[in-house]
Amino acid sequence: MIKNYVKYFLPLSIVLFSTLTSCKRVFKEDNFVAYFGGEVLNPQEKYVLFLKDDEVIDTIYLDKNNRFMHKFDSLAPGLYSFKHNPEYQYVYFDKNDSLMVRVNTFDFDNSVVFCGRGDEKNNFLMELYLKNEADKDKMYDNFDKDVKSFIKNIDSSFAIRKTFYLKRKAEIGWDENFDVVAKACLDFHHITKKEIYPYAHQFRTGENIRTKLPSNYYEHRKEVDFENALLTNYSPFIKYVSVMLNNVALQKDHLDLNENSLENNIEKLNITDTLIKNQKVKNVVLNNVAMMYLLEDQNMYNNQKFIERYLQLTTDKENKKEITEIYNSVQNLKVGNRLPKIELVDTSYKPLDVNSIINKPTVLFFWTSHAESHFAASHRKVMELQTKYPDYEFIAINVNDNVANWKNALKKYNFEGIKELHASDFETARKQWVITKIHRIIILNADGTIKNGFANLFDVNFELNLK
Repeated sequence: MIKNYVKYFLPLSIVLFSTLTSCKRVFKEDNFVAYFGGEVLNPQEKYVLFLKDDEVIDTIYLDKNNRFMHKFDSLAPGLYSFKHNPEYQYVYFDKNDSLMVRVNTFDFDNSVVFCGRGDEKNNFLMELYLKNEADKDKMYDNFDKDVKSFIKNIDSSFAIRKTFYLKRKAEIGWDENFDVVAKACLDFHHITKKEIYPYAHQFRTGENIRTKLPSNYYEHRKEVDFENALLTNYSPFIKYVSVMLNNVALQKDHLDLNENSLENNIEKLNITDTLIKNQKVKNVVLNNVAMMYLLEDQNMYNNQKFIERYLQLTTDKENKKEITEIYNSVQNLKVGNRLPKIELVDTSYKPLDVNSIINKPTVLFFWTSHAESHFAASHRKVMELQTKYPDYEFIAINVNDNVANWKNALKKYNFEGIKELHASDFETARKQWVITKIHRIIILNADGTIKNGFANLFDVNFELNLK
């Protein structure tokens, strides 16, 4: 992944830093001045957002050459993120770091490379992230395996990445603060798989494996610092806490095995309230539980009961507002309502309102090039359904992508006979149609009213919606 810094960054550094003679500049360390700059190939917006804990600190505009540069007079050391819609990645700053990043939106994560003071740590994080992502692609089949085989597989995978981590730690010599982030990236990916396994195995095979787990299977929980606010908005931590809560809730004998049930999710809220004392961390976790639940269980009475408990526990006003907005959006997608208008374009880039083209029962399904396996699987499934249900129209809506990625994906697979649309403004679509899970399906009646706003294409009972 690490590329030739001189080839990519020396011309950029000359333009952006007249005082730099190379990417490795020695800075005075009498303040917290830091620099962040770089270049965006094939930009989709005219700016880059710089964030801390999901809050925008600065909007940094691209120049005519698609380059950007910003000086921070005071930037506290720690984990930040930068975003160029719809993509984002993390960046870690130590005192007086000066970092440049080069990204290509056509292959965002794989193209990210840093240069400058602090580059080695950040390039390490990107390499480890990509190793984790590659490992994740192989993860699901392992959930079908017996306990011994599963543990052997994930331990072997973890050992390889740990060796890489220890090697780079020795070479770079980073401090304890950065090591918190580096270890989190390493460890949470591993123990997340351990938490998912018991219930994923049961869902996939029908076998309750819990009684066969070793007595020390959950020892890793004792090592997790649930109060560490430094990791509050770090996705590996949030992902782990989410699946751990789900696993603990499903262990309760009196609870439904359906992880999206009202009882399970109120249990998750209650566990969070007991487990986590740091209110900042607690609020983020509560918000995540609420977000996931509201997108799954569309029983309006259940939603109201859940919201009542959530509002009792959270103290974050912004989170309350966001969850309340989602709750209201869900209410707007009730059976019999019409879809709120969002910006869509067809393959000729012609704008249209989906409500204006509905003249027969219709299934809307969603995809993104960032989930290629789902993109292919959903289109193949729909092509089968088209044959079985000729009275239905099936419309694919691309989300969370730029136009180039959308068109390239369609060209690569060439699925014929399916109407393809693209959501021009994904944020509006996400909020108005509550699209945060890619397997989501919306089924419309011939008059454009909603028949089922929250179906799942891969649910074994999905076809009952079409009869």
